[in-house]
Amino acid sequence: MSAAAGPETEALVPEADRVGDFPHPRETSSLSGHESAEEAFLKALGSGRLHHAWLLAGPQGIGKATLAYRFARFLLKHGSGPAAGEASSLDVSRDDPVFRQVAALAHPGLLVLRRAWQSRGKRHAQAITVDEARRLRAFFGHTASGGRWRVVIIDSADDLNVSAANAVLKSLEEPPENCVFLLVSATPGRLPVTIRSRCRLLRLQALDDARSREVVLGVHAAAHMPLPDEAVLEQSVALAQGSPGTALRLLAGDGVAIYESVCRLLEQMPDPDYGPAHDLAATVTGARNDERYGLFHAVLSDLLQRLISHVATGRALPRREEAIAARLITTDSLAQWAALWETLQRDKAQGDTLNLDRKALVLDCLFRIDALSRHSQVGGRPSR
Repeated sequence: MSAAAGPETEALVPEADRVGDFPHPRETSSLSGHESAEEAFLKALGSGRLHHAWLLAGPQGIGKATLAYRFARFLLKHGSGPAAGEASSLDVSRDDPVFRQVAALAHPGLLVLRRAWQSRGKRHAQAITVDEARRLRAFFGHTASGGRWRVVIIDSADDLNVSAANAVLKSLEEPPENCVFLLVSATPGRLPVTIRSRCRLLRLQALDDARSREVVLGVHAAAHMPLPDEAVLEQSVALAQGSPGTALRLLAGDGVAIYESVCRLLEQMPDPDYGPAHDLAATVTGARNDERYGLFHAVLSDLLQRLISHVATGRALPRREEAIAARLITTDSLAQWAALWETLQRDKAQGDTLNLDRKALVLDCLFRIDALSRHSQVGGRPSR
């Protein structure tokens, strides 16, 4: 997707936030677990004093983008005023022309800013750039007919680089009439305070496992896809920690198998058999393995974060993970493990930016963990 690409072109390129063959958030008609957020929007809409910018914040994969598209569809169809405020939900029928236009990114009143697809490199940009943000100028350059609303969705606002954030800020400071910005963010604290201060915050919470499972099964049914194996489904939901989107990614990318491989390696440290490590690195890298590569880093990052938190705070974990924490991490080495976690995040981001060899990066992650686990132990056993 280029900065000048039209809606029809946008809908045809690969999408970083599409999970496997499951429906995209803009193609999803229902949302579970965020009724209070919908009520807040409807109340504001019915009052006639709808704030021009909303920051939808919460963990990855809990439905923030789905909520944004529900906001957009409802507003583009019904507009504002008392009648809209009397609605009990943001539902718009899948058969409605507005639903179909939004799903195809073809509605003239909707602009979506996201990381652009780079045709030459066959990958998405690492950030939303100022060229992408400049599409706002063209979008607002045409007066909406009949006082109709226009909606800008920024998904994710976390991806805005400095120049793009400044361009967005200008529009937030002087918003056109009948326009709403919907900013999706998993880390709102990292956004510039100048942007946060101009948005109304809606903080969404992770779902409980029962509702997360319900959502996952509902998505499978809506996509007419076979239901996953029960054991794999249960473990995916548990690993996702209240994020149906994460559970779907785990299911689509063999995430449970990746988790099992990572756990087996950590259980052998220090000095594991590196044959399986090379096998794992080959499995999650290579052509058309973007999803698995991302899952490897997400699974490893989340697992290390839980292990560190367990040693630092006593937070309960599944027995297997508690055993791994006892094997690898000492109280005296907590700062080193936290620093390693940050290093792995930085190295992954740098590797993506510079297009470094992914297999080497995966192996380097495992080598670093092994080296620190060896340093953290005395006589091969943790010192508490």
